[in-house]
Amino acid sequence: MNSSKRQRPAVVALLATTMIAGLSAMPAMAQDAAAPVPVVAPASLPAAQGTISSITVTGTQRLESGTVLSYTKLRVGQPYSQESLDQGLRDLYETELFADVQIRNDNGALTVEVKENPVINRIVLEGNKRLKDDKIRPEIKLAPRQIYTRSKVRADVARIVELYRRQGRFAATIEPKLVQLDQNRVDIVYEISEGPKSKVRQINIIGNEKFKDGELRSQMVTKQSRWFRLFSSGTSYDPDRLAYDQQKLRQYYLTEGYADFRVISAVAELTPDKQDFIITYVVEEGDRYKFGDVKVESDIRDLSGDGLTKRLPMKKGDWYNAKQVEDTVDTLSETAGLFGYAFADVSPDFNRDKDTLTMGIDFRIANAPRVYVERVDINGNTLTQDKVVRREFRLAEGDAFNSFLVKRSKDRINSLGYFQEKLDVEQKPGSAPDRIVLETNVQEKSTGELSLSAGFSSLERFIVSASITQRNFRGKGQELRTSVNYSAYSKSIELGFTEPYFMDKNIALGGDIYRRDLNSFRYLTNQTRDTTYQNTSTGFQLRAGVPITEYMSLALRYQLNFDDTTLDEGTYYSDTNGDGTIECDPLLAGRYLCDAIGKRTTSSLGYSLIYDTRDNRIRPTRGHNVVLSQDFAGLGGNVKYIKTRINGSKFFPLGSGFIFSVSGEGGYIHSLEGERRDATGNLVEKVRLVDRFFLGEPQFRGFDIRGVGPRVIRRFYNASVTDGTVTGVETTGRNNRTDDALGGKIYYLTRAEIEIPLGSGAREMGLRPSIFMDAGAVAGLKAPGLINGNGQFAGNCFATNLPTVRASGTAAAPVCPANYVGADGFQVSGGFVEEFLGDTLKPRLSVGFGVNWNSPFGPFRIDIARALLKEPGDDDKLITFNVGTQF
Repeated sequence: MNSSKRQRPAVVALLATTMIAGLSAMPAMAQDAAAPVPVVAPASLPAAQGTISSITVTGTQRLESGTVLSYTKLRVGQPYSQESLDQGLRDLYETELFADVQIRNDNGALTVEVKENPVINRIVLEGNKRLKDDKIRPEIKLAPRQIYTRSKVRADVARIVELYRRQGRFAATIEPKLVQLDQNRVDIVYEISEGPKSKVRQINIIGNEKFKDGELRSQMVTKQSRWFRLFSSGTSYDPDRLAYDQQKLRQYYLTEGYADFRVISAVAELTPDKQDFIITYVVEEGDRYKFGDVKVESDIRDLSGDGLTKRLPMKKGDWYNAKQVEDTVDTLSETAGLFGYAFADVSPDFNRDKDTLTMGIDFRIANAPRVYVERVDINGNTLTQDKVVRREFRLAEGDAFNSFLVKRSKDRINSLGYFQEKLDVEQKPGSAPDRIVLETNVQEKSTGELSLSAGFSSLERFIVSASITQRNFRGKGQELRTSVNYSAYSKSIELGFTEPYFMDKNIALGGDIYRRDLNSFRYLTNQTRDTTYQNTSTGFQLRAGVPITEYMSLALRYQLNFDDTTLDEGTYYSDTNGDGTIECDPLLAGRYLCDAIGKRTTSSLGYSLIYDTRDNRIRPTRGHNVVLSQDFAGLGGNVKYIKTRINGSKFFPLGSGFIFSVSGEGGYIHSLEGERRDATGNLVEKVRLVDRFFLGEPQFRGFDIRGVGPRVIRRFYNASVTDGTVTGVETTGRNNRTDDALGGKIYYLTRAEIEIPLGSGAREMGLRPSIFMDAGAVAGLKAPGLINGNGQFAGNCFATNLPTVRASGTAAAPVCPANYVGADGFQVSGGFVEEFLGDTLKPRLSVGFGVNWNSPFGPFRIDIARALLKEPGDDDKLITFNVGTQF
């Protein structure tokens, strides 16, 4: 900054004169101590150096000269000083519009020379893979067409670093770079080095004597980074989680009786390489307390304090448990709510005795008015009609408040599946002290599903399916669905509709029409499959349901079904009687298949009695469900039977997200038809093949499809008979054995399963692992005979006094010769042994684990199960999986 040098001699002379005058005055002051000391007031403003004669602005590109001067107080004709010129510099820098500013003074002629900050052309983010651009850009201040400033760049760098720290990446670094362009423009490039996620290497706890470190760490959300916690999000450091873990430690000690426990300090130290954190807690455990005198005092007339005291879960002498106290407060509040006292205040008064280490508690229930429901408000239902939600409420305007019915209403609304799971029924004061408003805030979610998928199933190989389902059709709670499925072994098309409240009455009506084609198959020895029978089913079903009580309902149904079961004539038919008539040959197809073919009409009437207390029908966590069903066929048609089934399940929350469930089911079908025999005199099983029960994949994990229960196995032999002795050698090759499952008339299946919670990252991926145990069996059939009533083989096997064969350690069984030569000592060049196995109710048992995954390709389920108990003939299977189909 330049100022005039002509004034300097005058200033020096003035200072010299002042100093001389001050020195000459000192003796006088010393001689007259009583005289007042003269005080010279300093000048508040420096003396002006001159007057501004002109101001010239240079260096501007985008800004006008007047705009630049408007940011300062310098004006032509006004006096100026060195301080005023310095203030002008500061004013211009504070605008953050300029990279450099100089003010030159030539005897009042000021020249303001500026260098404007560049304009930002674009902002480029490089190296960010974990945090995408759409997560970073809204958080930074700078944007294209803004003026570049260093302070804003520094602020943006700090903000991006903070974003990465929230992701647990404390080693992330950001290096800003400037790329100069023409016309005073720049590109800002943030070069991001994300670094690894900072893990928690070690959690140290100091001061704990009563509990081991591992036991205390198990109570924390934060976990030490270990290889087996690959999918856990708790191994990354989160400062908010640190405070939460301190609270978890305190809760744990309080539940164990340590009422004086406290966390003295909690320190998280970043390792020098910024890769990991080491967390250290210093705790003070204190003494352990027991419950002293515990009682309930109630000011509410309907609640007896003595009666409630007897029902308290804690007793004098038990170890103190703060969680039990909190639960008791909630329980007493709910109990008051059951009697209509919604705003009853329950407060525990603690009486701590440090000498005896006891904690006495008085639960006081303050007097409150009995409350009635003034209004039920429903908010957030933009698609669903108000009545659809309101009819699930167990309380209406004017009813006495009941906390149990409020919870039940919440569970019923959640079970609809129309809204997000974070649903709550808030209790708000009404217009009077004895009035309450129940406000339900819902958030709609998609209830329509359009599914077009192709997948692979170990059950049906390649699958193509398309379905449209609307579970809240027109917002009235109606369900409309249609589906088409195609695979190598089955094809189907179905259309269904359900009205849950017919004419606004609590009566559900619905119906389905369908066409299903099934190409059944059997396994050969090398696990190849060939088609056995084809069954087509065409029909419809009408359904109705009415509630009996809050938890019990009755469902009625009528079904009319047309079945046509056929076999390939070229494979399984022959001239069995030699008269030119082609019919099913039991030697080729097996007796059970020959008995199954034909057209049949089934007209059945059925009912289901349902008892359901589950908190959520879609994803239950507690409660149980029992269903008893019976179907009576014979109201017309040519199929007559009674089929009975019962199934039930119960769910238990184990805490920390674990859910344990047990379930069981069983069934029995009894034919109402009379005894029938085939043309050869053999008894024919009256229950048709397509009406029987089958067990295996996918409902019985650890076994193949239809892998459990009665079956016919044919083993092929090269056999010969010499002097009445039959010898046989089992053939080898592709088709040396067939395995045909027959199903059964009675079955049972039980399951026990524990769903294991994972970290938030795995939950976001839709992973739900579980371990399980399955047990069950199916049986109840007569062995399908191959020989006729005269002890002769049916069909072309007409030999009498048929010998038996013992080969490869098998039991004695008749052998059907392929070629018959002579009457005495006949020779057999080929044949087979047919065995009937698996018809027993002895339990089969499997254990294993599985994972559900809502993958980008559709639902995916994989199970790994091992069969521990099985019977001869059963087909086990270690791994099963499905992609692209619902399960």
